[in-house]
Amino acid sequence: MFDLLKKTEPGVKRGKETWFGKIANIFNRDVFGDEVWEELEELLVSADVGVETTSKLLSKVKQRVKTDRLSEVSQIREALKVEMVSLLSIPQRANPIPEQSGESPYIILVVGVNGSGKTTSIAKLAYGFTSQGKRVILAAADTFRAAAIEQLKHWGGKVDAEVIAHQPGGDPGAVAYDAVQAGYSRHAQAVIIDTAGRLHTKFNLMEELKKIKRVVAKHDASAPHQVLLVMDATTGQNGLAQAKHFTEAVDVTGIFLAKLDGTARGGIIFAICDQLNIPISYIGTGEKLQDMAPFDAEVFVNAIFS
Repeated sequence: MFDLLKKTEPGVKRGKETWFGKIANIFNRDVFGDEVWEELEELLVSADVGVETTSKLLSKVKQRVKTDRLSEVSQIREALKVEMVSLLSIPQRANPIPEQSGESPYIILVVGVNGSGKTTSIAKLAYGFTSQGKRVILAAADTFRAAAIEQLKHWGGKVDAEVIAHQPGGDPGAVAYDAVQAGYSRHAQAVIIDTAGRLHTKFNLMEELKKIKRVVAKHDASAPHQVLLVMDATTGQNGLAQAKHFTEAVDVTGIFLAKLDGTARGGIIFAICDQLNIPISYIGTGEKLQDMAPFDAEVFVNAIFS
């Protein structure tokens, strides 16, 4: 738990220095009246929690204060923390990086818009496997951009993972198929599939992603075992609409919240869980390969209040 806290803290550092720091400071007061509730509401909205989610969160805290007859400021603070943890505690729908792998590879389909930090997040995931001595194959299925293939090859070299790639403009489904086949034949423990974040129309992109998912399932009906949506924490509320489209297309099982260390408005994490009802699986906490952490709601909330 201590190591997880150490990994999480860099991701919330900027938020603690700004909005979350102000929220924590509210509870240093002697009295918690109506004006303080209003101030707390404003701070939560400013931290990118969002109006709807903030209203829902504070309603639950006020109900708890009323039901449990809480009068001390410290008790209200704990009530807020409990409700924050509850909001973020969506059960994982897929196992994060598994400790044990069987005969077949663990297949992760990674989706997200261009610029969200998708390829870097894939590198971090791959590093999580290879640092445990596991064999990883990366699929360069973002054939729409030649630069995306080269970027994935660059990261593959950094993390000691083999990259399966075709020519730019090729069939992404064929790349995914070959990568999964290679995963089986070369006894890899994980296959991580990069995908395009932009095609000519949103419809084309989503249809392409659906096709990749169907192709992967030909090898293993239960695959992909994880569909990760990479979201850029710095985009704030704008990212929610994008996330809904990806979820509808490929049934996202978890979110990799990238660049959390780059935003002072980390409250978007609450809006994601509330509005999308998808668990946060990982958070990106810096630029280095090891700068990621499996998400833990209690650890996260303690980190922003510590």
